[in-house]
Amino acid sequence: MKKILFITGSINQTTQMHQIANELPEFDCWFSQLFTDNTTLNTIINKTTLLSGTVLSTKFRLISEEYLQKHALQIDFRAQKNKYDLVVFCTDLIVPPRMRNIKTIWVQEGMIDRYTPWSSVVKALKLPPTLCGNTSLNGSSNICDIYCAASEGYKQYFTGKGTSERKIVVTGMPNYDNLVQHVNNDFPHHNYVMVATTDMRETFRIENRIAFIKKAVKIANGRPLLFKLHPNENVGRAEKEIYANTPAGTLVYSKGNTNHMIANCCELITQYSTVVYTGIALGKKVHSLFDVDELKRLAPIQNDGVSARNIAAICRGFLNHDGDKKSFDPHTAMDKYQVNKPETQLTEELIANW
Repeated sequence: MKKILFITGSINQTTQMHQIANELPEFDCWFSQLFTDNTTLNTIINKTTLLSGTVLSTKFRLISEEYLQKHALQIDFRAQKNKYDLVVFCTDLIVPPRMRNIKTIWVQEGMIDRYTPWSSVVKALKLPPTLCGNTSLNGSSNICDIYCAASEGYKQYFTGKGTSERKIVVTGMPNYDNLVQHVNNDFPHHNYVMVATTDMRETFRIENRIAFIKKAVKIANGRPLLFKLHPNENVGRAEKEIYANTPAGTLVYSKGNTNHMIANCCELITQYSTVVYTGIALGKKVHSLFDVDELKRLAPIQNDGVSARNIAAICRGFLNHDGDKKSFDPHTAMDKYQVNKPETQLTEELIANW
């Protein structure tokens, strides 16, 4: 039986990989948290806190592995137990050299960070893309054999940043491809201005959080406010700042179903967060540190939740392909290798901590 390794990261990345694997029951599926074989990076991970806010850290690995164990999924951290026929990556910022002779597929898992002048320098000098300190070069390395994009807008974006157009196929993005399903929910609050924060400080980026909170209060203009914190945030610090700078009665959640909260809001304020796409899909007025018109162009396609099945069809076709990597056409495979079965829907349990 051919073996597939799925690379996990955040809980969002992990649940997406789980959905894809569920569509491939005829293969031997294994999972590993994102890892590097680079000695210097591993020293930084193990001896310092510089990367503690990233999915390379032990903290994220333990969260991911707890989820995998709960769902009885096979774990092979660092790909030490098996030889694999295919590796499915949630990022191409780190692709260990020993994986590059194996068939590889990249899956978009969320919004791509802002492309900065420093991103251009890192790319031009062919430095490790992790030196950007964000995901601005994710999807742009052209290292993987196939790239599964959330939308035609993102396909054009990745092509413009250096990934070969022939490699990129628009599959949709699991977790963000059937957002209308969240309209009917039991979240008890309605008609508030919602603020979805980002873990910029935890990932060593500059943020004036107090100014952002005050901006949200101004936008709300007397309407009720609800803050949903990023799962990676320092909750105590964030709550203290919010309560000190917002009207009495402001709601703050560190856990819960973010999509349900967005479905019930009247307006959405974000920073650098993929959940802005939920607001766009549900017709909410949205604010972002990105250009909103550009976000609408990039927004993930809504395909009734079949993105995982689309990606699985490409995995299946690539594994069954006997020719060289370059002769495989992922576009025709997405239709040819579909299996007619109900798509995997996210359960409340899977999305509870978004």
